[in-house]
Amino acid sequence: MTITKDDIAPKFVNGVAVSWTDAEIQARVDEWNAWESKSGERKLEQVKKIRLQKLIETDYLANSDVTMPDNIKTWRQSLRNLPQDFSTEEQYDLLLARDEQGNLTHSIWSKP
Repeated sequence: MTITKDDIAPKFVNGVAVSWTDAEIQARVDEWNAWESKSGERKLEQVKKIRLQKLIETDYLANSDVTMPDNIKTWRQSLRNLPQDFSTEEQYDLLLARDEQGNLTHSIWSKP
């Protein structure tokens, strides 16, 4: 969502509303729009953090004295492929969707 000068609320100094200068308003607009433009990057970082946690949870299966089941190998590879297989902000939203209890709902996160 892009904001404009009309979206900037007044600032308060000692409880009194004070008008922003035009330069201050433009700085806030530019700051917000720059932050908002990186929304996809922030979501990708969240996806990568969750992916790393899921991989860490099954790293013990990669020990030399353990035979990793093929379904786990395939799942782990799917997790590693997430950044190339899901590359839009809409796809990140699907990956980050949660149910009422806060659990991730996309099937990629479910360990087989």
